Amino acid sequence: MPLIDELVALLGPERVRHHPLDLAVFAKDAGVTSGPVVAAVFPETAAEVAACVKLAVTHGVPIVPRGAGTGLAGGAVPIDPGLLIVVTRMNQIHEIDEIGRTAWVGPGLINLDLSTSLASRGLHFAPDPSSQRASTIGGNVGTNAGGPHCLADGTTVAHILAAELVTADGDIVIVGSDAPDLPGLDLRAVVVGSEGTLGIVTKVLVRLMQNPPNAATLLIGFSTIQDAAATVSRIIASGSIPAALEMMDRPMVEAVEAFVQAGYPTDVAAVLLAEVTGTGQSVADTTSLIESIAHSNNAASIRVATDSAERALLWKGRKSAFGAVSQKAPDYYLHDTVVPRTRLVEVLGQIYEIGERHGVEMLNVFHAGDGNLHPLVAFDANEPGMFERVRAAADEMVRASIEAGGTLSGEHGIGIEKRDLMPLVFNEADLDAQARIRDAFDPQRIMNPGKVLPSGSRCFDASGARL
Repeated sequence: MPLIDELVALLGPERVRHHPLDLAVFAKDAGVTSGPVVAAVFPETAAEVAACVKLAVTHGVPIVPRGAGTGLAGGAVPIDPGLLIVVTRMNQIHEIDEIGRTAWVGPGLINLDLSTSLASRGLHFAPDPSSQRASTIGGNVGTNAGGPHCLADGTTVAHILAAELVTADGDIVIVGSDAPDLPGLDLRAVVVGSEGTLGIVTKVLVRLMQNPPNAATLLIGFSTIQDAAATVSRIIASGSIPAALEMMDRPMVEAVEAFVQAGYPTDVAAVLLAEVTGTGQSVADTTSLIESIAHSNNAASIRVATDSAERALLWKGRKSAFGAVSQKAPDYYLHDTVVPRTRLVEVLGQIYEIGERHGVEMLNVFHAGDGNLHPLVAFDANEPGMFERVRAAADEMVRASIEAGGTLSGEHGIGIEKRDLMPLVFNEADLDAQARIRDAFDPQRIMNPGKVLPSGSRCFDASGARL
């Protein structure tokens, strides 16, 4: 194939994968969708990315950016035969400014590796998705990833100051700046969360946070999910915003405890994992407040970690939740919706009912503080008709969240998975506006085509007439 020959001439045979086994490996991400791959290439510089883009455009081959492949919405999966541009070799920390608390990093840098490398400087990168041991900064930028500790600090968009981007024309541009108030359009915020549809991020200027001087982690068990949710609402209503407020239901707790053995109580309906950071006195005061609220909402047990090792073990349990599900079934389908905190119990009840009606096993883990649900269906894809039942149940879960005043995604992105559900949240004019932004960056729609926006999103021509 001429394109592959030209890519090999550009990058060498080791950085161009096109063997059928390689194509099978790169045909899917961590979700359930797979797609046709022409080749997967591994550039190491922005110039190489730009050259790969120009070759793909010349041959009319769609381009799909990819990081570690931990995405769950099919964002890194081609719909038509496409070229995967994999940025995992672009994993350097280029520059750290301790005074300004910023760093220029490569998009292939593993999320946790950034914070680990900054530990001796007393700094960290705040977004901490559960996949942070594997997911890349570029992937976090693409989906505007969140994480347990984004309750107080905000999701990825709040921690990205600028990005170097290769456009569909093969140009290398920078959006954003380290300036506190850059004039003009905020293209940085447009690129963050764009899921590779506007270009390929080749370098990122991240905001760094100072490590808190003190922290306390609480594990609280409840006999009912209603009591756990009420505790979350009262904590937020108190005006105190903890660093994290995470909930898991009993099926998920049982899976996590068998997997990690972190000491989670398995005789309760739900657990709440709360973390408080700050100075010694403020941490003590907020911890006492949370304990008091939990007691008043019938907490069955309260455990405060006694040291950093115990805190780390409790968080290992939470962040191993999705891996722990492998004990239940060989496959899982994970959703990501957001509902108002006041509707949390109501929507969870609907989710359990949907799972029971479709005959699928449900486990739930969620960022309770901001209402970000992660209902998870454990199943065996080899069972006839099972996948269809899972997809039907998942579709109903999304619709229940939207009807409760929620939205499609908190951090996983839209990708292929929720693309056709976008009209549930956005009207015709909204979708048209989003399509116009995409066309301004990529009029040929060669960058990750078929993602995020449903077909027909562009409703009007330049004169305002309906297309």
